[in-house]
Amino acid sequence: MRLFILIFSALLLSASSYSQKWKSYIIGVKGDTLNRVDMKGLKQGPWVVHVDELRGERGYEEEGFFLNDKKDGTWRRFSLEGDLTAVENYRWGGKDGKSIYLTTQGSPIREESWKAVNPDSPYDTVNVYDPNNPDKIIAKQVIKLEGYSLKHGAWKHYDQFTGRLEKTDYWYFDKPARKTGIDDDELAPIDVSNENDENTAAANDKKKAVPKPKEVVEFEKKKPGKKKITVRDGSTF
Repeated sequence: MRLFILIFSALLLSASSYSQKWKSYIIGVKGDTLNRVDMKGLKQGPWVVHVDELRGERGYEEEGFFLNDKKDGTWRRFSLEGDLTAVENYRWGGKDGKSIYLTTQGSPIREESWKAVNPDSPYDTVNVYDPNNPDKIIAKQVIKLEGYSLKHGAWKHYDQFTGRLEKTDYWYFDKPARKTGIDDDELAPIDVSNENDENTAAANDKKKAVPKPKEVVEFEKKKPGKKKITVRDGSTF
């Protein structure tokens, strides 16, 4: 009897010490601790997130890990019926690497490639290409990355009924890119220079010149000493 009391007391002490480590948590069906929130209010460890259907948007459940309140590693998303619909990878709370999206029947819809940005050091070194020879690297440049995650790599789109690959887009730090090698990771931006550099634009994008509106031409003739008016062609890079 005395031995039983000692063991029971030890279990109570252990449970009390464990509960003091977390501000809140739940016990899963397998007896493991989930949805942990530490004493600083930060999500830690394995989590299961449930989202109900709302205003026509289908509900889902997802599972993965949190590290200091940010998603980390592989996260899997399921329909409320239990079908796997997405596998995403995270780093520093942003998408990083491959993310795959599926129909409820398991056919691929889209495969995305992302690069997460380290909030403590949002910089990366990129290649600078010769505007007259887009395949020739002439220098390295350190750039600051804006945002949490950037489109970077191959984005593949599939026919959701047949699973056949329909098209592949390429991205280089959130800008459209082209392949420079066999590997999908060997990419170069389509336009790496200032958008006003006519030589580079012609070499990389073969953009057509946009004629100036009649009003602009007349203004420049009347005011030759004034600053030239730039006509935007609707491009975003």
